[in-house]
This record gives sequence, structure tokens and C-alpha cells, in this order.
Amino acid sequence: MPVHNALPFLEESIKSILTQTLSDFEFVILDDASTDGSLELIRQWSRRDSRILLHESKKQLGLASSSNAVVAKARAPLVARMDADDIAHPDRLLRQMKIMKDRPDVAVIGTLCNGIDADGREVRPRDRWRLLRRSNFIPFPHGSVLFRREVFDQVGGYDEKSNGGEDQDLFLRMAARGRVLTLPDILYSYRYHSKNATLANGHRAVGENHSKNGENLAAFYMLGAMRLWAGDRPGVLEPMLQKKFPPSNPKTLMILASAVWGQLSPSTLRAFLRSSIRARDLLAGLLVKDGRAYEWRLE
Repeated sequence: MPVHNALPFLEESIKSILTQTLSDFEFVILDDASTDGSLELIRQWSRRDSRILLHESKKQLGLASSSNAVVAKARAPLVARMDADDIAHPDRLLRQMKIMKDRPDVAVIGTLCNGIDADGREVRPRDRWRLLRRSNFIPFPHGSVLFRREVFDQVGGYDEKSNGGEDQDLFLRMAARGRVLTLPDILYSYRYHSKNATLANGHRAVGENHSKNGENLAAFYMLGAMRLWAGDRPGVLEPMLQKKFPPSNPKTLMILASAVWGQLSPSTLRAFLRSSIRARDLLAGLLVKDGRAYEWRLE
């Protein structure tokens, strides 16, 4: 778990790992030069539970570099990622470990999630449709993965030159070395809130000139979705109009329409999206069964 200014959610995240039904692990935490009291909280927990191995960086490394640094401190051949503002459900590690033991061809296994807000209320339901579509975007949240350290090292870990999307890039490279699977059960809760690192990545990405319109669109979607599910307006309409995307692109029109709707009435957009996600999740449930792992369907 890399940590940078993760209060007030850090304690709940730490508890969710320490109370896993699988208890035989080391919990490596790297504090990435936090200034909000996160380090002091981790120190308190490390005195209570000997499984916590705390490392401190005096200089802020950033997302990709701190992620590489904390994996480098881990001694086990299997490494589970955890994000400092999210919640792992009790059976997460046990379920993932069983897959890894039974399937030596698997390099990475993630899990589906629900989305919660800053107060812990569910705002976004599970979406099993993600397992049926073909996409180069991972169907699981970054913090939910368990991966083989050997494969991580073979592909060179996270790209520290990346300005965002370091998780997508890593798992695409790992997919060339082994299977990338997803458990369709809700074993993780992804938190939408105003200080999420995704917002910082999104702000940076929408300000850059990418070589492909698709990369820019993904950045706008990521930024708008984080704000919307956190309870705010998406706030991407004006910057999208400034980018002057080709209007003939269906994805552009869909995101632009959502941006307009979210600016006018974010609550009704959230309600519509929740209903749509629930409906397609139920339909996907005709083909996707809980308890079985599904392979990432790349484009």
C-alpha cells in the first residue's frame, strides 16, 4: 500500500486488510512524504500489528515511483495491491490466493467492486458487463489486484515516466506474460471522493496534447466520472469544448452529452447511470456467474 495524504480514509483501509480471513501475510506500507498525519497513523497501527512493515520516503515519489518502491520492499512471490482510500472485503485475499495456487498460468487477478462515496455509502453498483466487453481498459480497480512478483519484475514494473494510466499500462504488459483474470464478486469497494489521485491524473491528462483522441476522451471520462460519483458536477464540459473533438465520433458525442447533462442536473444523471448499470449487470449475470474467474477480453 503506497500512501500519500490518505486521511480520513486510511484507517478504514488498513483495517480492511488486517481483518482478512487470510491472515498469513506481510503488510508493506510506504508513506510517500505525507503531510496530513497519515504517517503517524501508520506508525500507531504498526505498533499494534507486527505484520505491518512501514517504510518512509522523505521525498514525494509520486504514484508510479512509490508503487514500484513499495513492491520492491515486499518479500513474497505474490503481491496484493491496496489503495489507501478503498476497502477490501474480508474474503478478498483468500479468494484470490486460491486462484493463484490452482492456476500457475495466471499473472494477475483482480475483482469487481462497488463504488462508495466519502461517507461509505454505495453510489455505484457492481457492473459484470465489464467482463463481457472487449476493451484495453482493465475491468477491475487497480487496488484490487493480486499479481505474481516474477511477472511484475519481468515487465519492468510501473512506468515511472507515465503521467497517468500507469496501472493500465502495467497490466497490458503483464497480459503478454500470463492470464489476467477477474472475480465477478464484490470483493472491493472503490471510493469516489474529492481528493482521489484519479482526479489529479485526470486534471493533468486533459491538459496534455495526446497523440490520439481516444486517450484524451478517456481522460475526460475518468475525470468526469470521479467527480460525478463523488457527488459533484462532472465539470468537463468547458475543457471538452476547448479541445474541439471531431463531432462525428460516437464516443465523443456520448461523453459530451453526459457532460451537458451532468452540468445541468448531476443527480438525475447519477440516477440514470445507476439504473443503467444495474440493468446491464443483471443481463450480464445470465452469462457471468459469481465465484468463477473470467479472463480480460482485450480488443
